[in-house]
Amino acid sequence: MFTGALGLHYGLENIGAAIVPSSTGNSEKQIMYMKDFGTTLLVATPSYALRLAEVALEMGIDPVKDLNVKIGLVGSELLTDSMREEVHKFWGKDMLVTSNYGMSELMGPGVSGECEYLDGMHINEDFFIPEIINPQTGEVLPEGEQGELVITCIKKEGLPLIRYRTKDITRLNYAPCKCGRTFCRMENLSGRSDDMLKIRGVNVFPSQIEEVILSFSELGPHYEIVVEREGYSDKLTIRVELAKSTDSFTELDNLTKSIANKIKIILGLDAKIKLESPNTLKRFEGKAKRIVDLRSK
Repeated sequence: MFTGALGLHYGLENIGAAIVPSSTGNSEKQIMYMKDFGTTLLVATPSYALRLAEVALEMGIDPVKDLNVKIGLVGSELLTDSMREEVHKFWGKDMLVTSNYGMSELMGPGVSGECEYLDGMHINEDFFIPEIINPQTGEVLPEGEQGELVITCIKKEGLPLIRYRTKDITRLNYAPCKCGRTFCRMENLSGRSDDMLKIRGVNVFPSQIEEVILSFSELGPHYEIVVEREGYSDKLTIRVELAKSTDSFTELDNLTKSIANKIKIILGLDAKIKLESPNTLKRFEGKAKRIVDLRSK
């Protein structure tokens, strides 16, 4: 029932792929399908691709040796370079993991996607006209400037969209790609204007915190950002899972201090770090919900 499913289903059938319409949920069933049918392409959010690998390992199935997935077409969440590396850890270094972009309002999936060179997502300009604006003023920015992506749908029927504000932060590159395509490319999103947190006067994007977390080999890729208000001040807590359990207080204490120090350097903010046991935090089959903002309460 994912909103992009029909677009993906018929688009993939149109290029000759065989589709197994299994919907979402029941990760064990998904792994069984992948093994039985020799699935070569996985379409998922980055976080669910990691979750599927976890489930496969719990079932005694090695995603690299026992499955045949060669391409990961991921989207619907930010795909940082660190998260891409994390996917490779589970699914193998030879898997082609591409970032892809679409919105239900803009006809679903297929607005843009990376080619094999992984150097920005090619926008399908025969359907979409992209612009970059200053999200505060609405001013159109020069080529190469970072700002909010605005898209006009050329061929959409029934619900025309002209200069639709996506709230996604990116920049456009009009240089031809090494793959030969000449459509302009958008770089991987750095965040959303409405995802940005303002904590003690500092603008914070979840992707900045994710980069820090994934830079520590002792940590897993799952985390939660909690923002609360104590008195008149904001309090930032980051819950993150350990990659492996340990009972060494010294190791945990040193790791906590190292993470907090790196967060302070990157964000300019103090954060409380809570290290959780492996498989403690909630897993998501759709978009991962990383932020819990309790300040309004």
